[in-house]
Amino acid sequence: MQIAEYAREKEIDIIHAHVPRDYIPANIASLAAKPAKFVLTRHMLSPLKPFNKFALKNLSRAIGVSEFVGEELRMVFPKHKVAVIQNGLDLESLRSRDVLAKEFRAFHDIGDDVPLVGTLGELREPKGQRDFVLAAAEVIKEFPNCWFVVTGLDHTADKSFRRELRRLAKVLGVGDRMIWLDWLDDTAPFYAAVDVFVSPSHAESFGLAILEAMIRGTPLVATATEGARELLEPDINLVPIRDPVNLAAAIRDVLRSEDRSSIGEHLKRRAAEKFSLARMLDATEQLYTEICPLRRTAESSNG
Repeated sequence: MQIAEYAREKEIDIIHAHVPRDYIPANIASLAAKPAKFVLTRHMLSPLKPFNKFALKNLSRAIGVSEFVGEELRMVFPKHKVAVIQNGLDLESLRSRDVLAKEFRAFHDIGDDVPLVGTLGELREPKGQRDFVLAAAEVIKEFPNCWFVVTGLDHTADKSFRRELRRLAKVLGVGDRMIWLDWLDDTAPFYAAVDVFVSPSHAESFGLAILEAMIRGTPLVATATEGARELLEPDINLVPIRDPVNLAAAIRDVLRSEDRSSIGEHLKRRAAEKFSLARMLDATEQLYTEICPLRRTAESSNG
């Protein structure tokens, strides 16, 4: 009711919710603050519960961040209410890759010519970090001076997953070649420093970490999740999910390549063409004007 009161007071046209727990409160607020419209964005691949079809009847639009998420939304809401607007990142604020890479490597005492392979994401089973560690043990057989960095907070209930991963790395003989980092406020130095970014996930609705690697021109290896397929196919051969042997083979292929910089530049161009922040904002603004035609008409006549 406080949200509804604020929306009436400020003459807010649209209440847009991004987190599942906010969908129903935002919907109720829009009902109480008529004529405010209710929009939700679904960032997860898991399907919405069927009861949302009735609980969110006031919905004006449901946005999926990928075609796969859009398909799940169409199983719950009318097709004409579902739109797909892929995530976008800002390409204008990128800083010097070489400077950032040197800073990151110097801080962690890793030479500029030392192979560095990294992954980033919250530490939990579906993100595939166990497969990453298993792959590292294979990669190091061909590249004995290679280092590996695992970045992410442990979000398991008892905070034991990181300890399990570290034990596994030690057993496999790569424990002294692993760097374990928690949350990074600034991920740019990480992406600039690694020679290969690895997304070993078992499921991704979009793959924002993959997109971050792409816009920074970082060569990458990814498993064939829904999100990775939407971002990368047909440009990159994706690795089967839960297959550390093939994951290691793909990492080794990239490390062997003498043309890594051109691979990264190609990915950067693809990100700029299809997944820019400007494109995402334009698509979102267009959707807003479609569901608020009266405000749009009034503004046009005043303009």
